[in-house]
Amino acid sequence: MTTNFLVVGGTGKTGRRVADRLRERGLPVRITSRCGEPPFDWGDRETWAPVLKGADAVYLTYYPDLVVPGAAADIRAFAELAVTGGVRHLVLLSGRGEAEAEACERVVQAAGTGWTVLRCSWFAQNFSEHFLLDAVRGGEIALPAGTVTEPFLDVRDLADVAVKVLTEAGHTGRRYELTGPRLLSFAGAAAEIAAATGRDVRYVPVSAEEYAAAAVGYGVPEDEAGALTELFARVLDGRNESVTRDVERVLGRPPLDFAAYARDAAATGVWTR
Repeated sequence: MTTNFLVVGGTGKTGRRVADRLRERGLPVRITSRCGEPPFDWGDRETWAPVLKGADAVYLTYYPDLVVPGAAADIRAFAELAVTGGVRHLVLLSGRGEAEAEACERVVQAAGTGWTVLRCSWFAQNFSEHFLLDAVRGGEIALPAGTVTEPFLDVRDLADVAVKVLTEAGHTGRRYELTGPRLLSFAGAAAEIAAATGRDVRYVPVSAEEYAAAAVGYGVPEDEAGALTELFARVLDGRNESVTRDVERVLGRPPLDFAAYARDAAATGVWTR
């Protein structure tokens, strides 16, 4: 039986990699975006049913983040539509150490179809593809993270895990907690990027209020900056200072190290443009 895959957020940091890997296998994939055909918008529930038509398995991401108010209600409504439409497997991208994300996980688990949760650590690619890109280019990464350490997860590992979970048996009803192979402070991450680029890149600890103001200055919408700041204040408190072996359990290989990520990203020239 052919499985039709839907990747929600298929143009985003994780979704496009998942979609690309599925396509490389010659599998039928539909991605969602506001400009897609049919279009999809989390803010317009009328757009949800058309993208689900014919889908059997869904890689489910939520924009801007599962911690924002209303996320659980949206996930519940989407999951109900998916199950009614015949979706057999929901794979939810979740966050590590986030109570709101865990509430969304429970919604998916209770939806009445197969499910897998991918609970992820801070993405390494946040430094090169998201809100920290300009900061790295400017040589100063300012975050309200103090001296906390994180097991930075390479999005390439997440995508490989997601595709395994979507296409192979044995992962239904499982929650995987995905991390990189070691703990690294944000100062350490800056040092790895500096070593890979040959540029001066440093980490500067700031207050949550200072970070929010700077994020808005870089063009992050105020509501998104506020949600991120609140999230950082809670999860960058040491609760995630541990590594797991779930990437290796699923893929049969160790997760990629941050140093490898930094070298690969530097080779693209993304931090020198």
